[in-house]
Amino acid sequence: MKIWQKNTDVNAFVDSFTVGNDRELDLQLAAADILGSLAHTRMLHSIGLLDGPDLAAVQAGLRELYNEVTEGTFTIDDGVEDVHSQVELLLTQRVGDAGKKIHSGRSRNDQVLVDLKLYFRTEIENLVKHTQALFDRLATLSETHKAVLLPGYTHLQIAMPSSFGLWFGAYAESLVDDLALLHAAWTVCNKNPLGSAAGYGSSFPLNRRMTTDLLGFDDLNYNVVYAQMGRGKTERILAQGMSAIAATLAKFAMDVCLYINQNFGFISFPDHLTTGSSIMPHKKNPDVFELVRGRCNKIQALPNEIALMTANLPSGYHRDLQLLKENLFPAFRSLNECLEITTFMLEHIEIKKNILDDPKYDYLFSVEVVNEEVLKGVPFREAYRNIGLAIEGGTFSPQKVVNHTHEGSIGNLCTTEIRQAFDGMVERFGFDRIHGALKGLLVGE
Repeated sequence: MKIWQKNTDVNAFVDSFTVGNDRELDLQLAAADILGSLAHTRMLHSIGLLDGPDLAAVQAGLRELYNEVTEGTFTIDDGVEDVHSQVELLLTQRVGDAGKKIHSGRSRNDQVLVDLKLYFRTEIENLVKHTQALFDRLATLSETHKAVLLPGYTHLQIAMPSSFGLWFGAYAESLVDDLALLHAAWTVCNKNPLGSAAGYGSSFPLNRRMTTDLLGFDDLNYNVVYAQMGRGKTERILAQGMSAIAATLAKFAMDVCLYINQNFGFISFPDHLTTGSSIMPHKKNPDVFELVRGRCNKIQALPNEIALMTANLPSGYHRDLQLLKENLFPAFRSLNECLEITTFMLEHIEIKKNILDDPKYDYLFSVEVVNEEVLKGVPFREAYRNIGLAIEGGTFSPQKVVNHTHEGSIGNLCTTEIRQAFDGMVERFGFDRIHGALKGLLVGE
């Protein structure tokens, strides 16, 4: 069943090729499609295109379908092209001719646009929730282990003293900036394209502000041509926000793979959270973090994939855009799983203490000794030369004491300030307001 079909049957091969994986992927859009139709039909009633009895029947039927989606019993039948067709078909079967009226004033183009934006909002909220759980764990670990020193590296050479507090805290603060990028994507997603129809508006007197309010959008995509141009652009910007989180996770995973290595030995995990070798009985492999690294590197390629798929498309809708779902939808699940498993693993991480007691880390403290000389009045270049000569002569033997007090250093992690910044960023999304709007739509307020 195709809502656009007239008297000509489409060739089966062409039909299979053009539909592709839409039925499977569109199941993820079912709830959003029904919410969009609930708002659209209330708007149609307000402008006289749907009478009271028809509106009541349609709204009841749509809410029944929504419950089936949330219960996991909603399916898209074989031979039905997409979720939009399935919803309209089932609604018409259940409420009669009133179901045939719900498409007035819209096209599948703006219907799928609003579905995607509603779906993206839900997925962004999931990402924020899982990012928040990881942030909380990192911030807690930072404070718990703030006094445990760790070698700091540049060029993978020992450089200066660091600490587990600094290490965990660095990744916590990185997530603050990652959420800033994700919030930029949220801002783009949270504008209403409904009413742009096929991309050129409608001769019906649509009330686009009404559907904007009912669906909890912050604002409209005003220009109807631009609303359609947002397909692809929205996905690319969202992928960029996701890739920022993925980059932080991939870098952290690489650190873990280094630090768990026997040549470092800074951290460990219980045996049941690592894997072994089929031939080497001593192995404890960090497979979880290797897969996090690999998955997140794959997600970092996503913005480029989307950009290449949409490059040089003129304005208006093109079927190429359908393929974006195949790249983006699985990435949501993958990134959420990476966030969850990283948080889980960090609940069981074991930290090695007294790492810097090993003489091979003595040179980490060379800068500390230089700075002590400078504080005594020795010019910096002279102090630097003196310590360098002592190192070359094998006479360097520092006191392994670190006295860093400025903001963001070993002795002043600013965890409270970082947490305030993160919480403020989460607050900017305004999820509660949207929950209220959609709840009102579902109960008919």
